[in-house]
Amino acid sequence: MAQSQNTKVDYVVKASSFLGLNSVGKIMIGDKAFEYYNDRNVEDYIQIPWEEIDYISASVLFNKWIDRFVIFTKRNGHYSFSARKNKELLRAMRKYVSEDRMFKSLSFFQVIGRGLKGLLHIGKKAAD
Repeated sequence: MAQSQNTKVDYVVKASSFLGLNSVGKIMIGDKAFEYYNDRNVEDYIQIPWEEIDYISASVLFNKWIDRFVIFTKRNGHYSFSARKNKELLRAMRKYVSEDRMFKSLSFFQVIGRGLKGLLHIGKKAAD
């Protein structure tokens, strides 16, 4: 049985985890950690202490809607989630993760533009 690390829960929301196969569950924001618990399997859970979080990147569409977010940890890689109310969830997380460690991810066109600039830059070096 999963034991919560939190002593006080600030925010709970229904969410999806994109680690391996997609799963639906609940995210709990508390005083000690970020926790995700799967609805179908109680033993399938993710607990990330606040000290372990390096930064958070959110996918923002049309400068308004947050599609999903990714938590990058210091030692254990990254975890991708999507909640029903991502904006409210990230605001609740701001209490424990400072705003300078929360970023907006690049849009599709920004990624393509940077790739093209990189290709053109390589082409210029080869011509020299």
